[in-house]
Amino acid sequence: MKLLRNREMYISLMLMSFISCVAALCTYLFYRELVLPVLVLCALFIILHIVPSYIKYREIKKLSADIDKILHGEENINLENYNEGDLGVLQSEVHKMTVRLREQRYKLTQDKIFLADLLADISHQIRTPLTSINILVSMLADPDMTYEKREQTIHKLYGLLSRIDWLITTLLKMSKLDAGTVRFHREDVTMKELLEKACMPVRVPIELHGQELILVSDGEFSCDIAWSCEAIGNIIKNCMEHTPDGGTITVSGSCNPLYSEIIITDSGSGISEEDLPHIFERFYKGADSGEKSGFGIGLALARMIVTEQNGTVKAENGQNGGAVFTVRFYKGAV
Repeated sequence: MKLLRNREMYISLMLMSFISCVAALCTYLFYRELVLPVLVLCALFIILHIVPSYIKYREIKKLSADIDKILHGEENINLENYNEGDLGVLQSEVHKMTVRLREQRYKLTQDKIFLADLLADISHQIRTPLTSINILVSMLADPDMTYEKREQTIHKLYGLLSRIDWLITTLLKMSKLDAGTVRFHREDVTMKELLEKACMPVRVPIELHGQELILVSDGEFSCDIAWSCEAIGNIIKNCMEHTPDGGTITVSGSCNPLYSEIIITDSGSGISEEDLPHIFERFYKGADSGEKSGFGIGLALARMIVTEQNGTVKAENGQNGGAVFTVRFYKGAV
């Protein structure tokens, strides 16, 4: 009998059989007329012990078979058909574990897909400037190239190498944020000081394009100054690239008891409706984007930085045209 292979059941059955034999022997010695009822009663107790145990171990075997099927990839297994009791509690815990494992497997699959897409995007983004660099280097090998043409070619090479350097640096920052290894250090800073630092890297390009940068600031708040300047600077840089020469970029900051808000607007053509839902996606560039749109990761990095600091960033089109970016750093849980 398969049930007797279980050591616990074997010992229990042997013990009950021994007690039954002792009881029958004692009854035979002192009350012979009660031997048969005692044997029947002992047999009944043994049966009452064996039958529930058999049912329980049969359910355990069925549960083990279901778990084995799950481990071998079968999805349509229902673990909710077990009764209450210790086995029901075990089933409930196994069901929770199964759901968690399925979620983790799905997440790992999505991560693999994301990683494959990310590597493909990075390869594409780096291949484009590298192709241009190879062409320019082959042009420099021409001994008949004039000095002026050589200077222009070298200048283009520096520009392409700077783009690749910026891409790699930005990707490293994003990977740190993804891995959760970045520790934000909050410092009290005035809104004017923060906006001045954020706009400093783009002031020269803005002047070269004949654009006007307007800063309006009020109040102070607590944030990681370096990372916040990185996020705001990326948004301003995006606005600069999509604003025509002679246009205007306005950056206004204010604070209230709930959040600190920074609104960045430009006088460009705005964001197309089909691009709005994807504007903060990594490597996303609209159908009408030109080379000046960069790699499409500046806004994605900006959103990651703001989100990690309990903030939100939203993009929309203004009533008078142009893009409007609203950044909020909340002072409490959102």
